[in-house]
Amino acid sequence: MPITYKIDVLESLKQHGYSTYRIRKEKIFGEATLQKFRNKEPVSWDNISTLCELLQCQPGDIMEYISFNEKD
Repeated sequence: MPITYKIDVLESLKQHGYSTYRIRKEKIFGEATLQKFRNKEPVSWDNISTLCELLQCQPGDIMEYISFNEKD
């Protein structure tokens, strides 16, 4: 996948006071989305937007595009 996460999403959320328990309890993200973050899989733009709001950052702070040529 050419778009990858630059950060450990769950660790960053934890540093901002959002444990997985709190995220589930407050229904910020569903379990499927949390699992995608764990597996570094893509999520919806709505989830990226929520993540940016929680972390007070821009999408480019979270993700980056890596062309197939750069992976080699």
